[in-house]
Amino acid sequence: MKANQIVLCALFAALMAVGANVSPFLTIGGVPVTLQLLFAIMAGGLLGSRLGAWSMIAYMFIGLAGAPVFAQFKGGPASLLSPTFGFVISFIFVAYAVGKCLEHNQQKKNYIFAGLLTLLLNYGIGTNFMYAAFQWWVEAPEGFSYTMAWMWMAAYLPLDTIVILSSLATLPKLRNALKQRKIRTV
Repeated sequence: MKANQIVLCALFAALMAVGANVSPFLTIGGVPVTLQLLFAIMAGGLLGSRLGAWSMIAYMFIGLAGAPVFAQFKGGPASLLSPTFGFVISFIFVAYAVGKCLEHNQQKKNYIFAGLLTLLLNYGIGTNFMYAAFQWWVEAPEGFSYTMAWMWMAAYLPLDTIVILSSLATLPKLRNALKQRKIRTV
């Protein structure tokens, strides 16, 4: 990696930490409301698949090392056992997928596909991890089921849809602004 690539990865890792704690104590169904999805999409869209994913990996390891960068100012190795840690993992795949979709072709259909893929990866990985955590190592609420896990996540769908649409709509404008300033993106 070149020095400027390391700096950009560090920048998006820092933005993830800020996005994780924008509303530190607002939760729906036990899952904190954050802006992490926005920054994961931006990382992939601006840095590309490889660097976008690396920035999310850096964020994850900073948190696992003990820095309080995860939602609700949490961090440390015990975070691996949190029911919401699957969403942290999903951000790596989201950044990679968005970057891959937009690296070579900036057509509208690629943005639509990137948005759908973002939703699928974020919810698929995060919700399944949450369900597994409640089944195997965290005490589940009374009557907890796979359907209930997905019902909890349905409360986030409108907000996440708005975040995905607005971030993907902003990406081309942001890329053009950076290009005019001769700041290289993918």
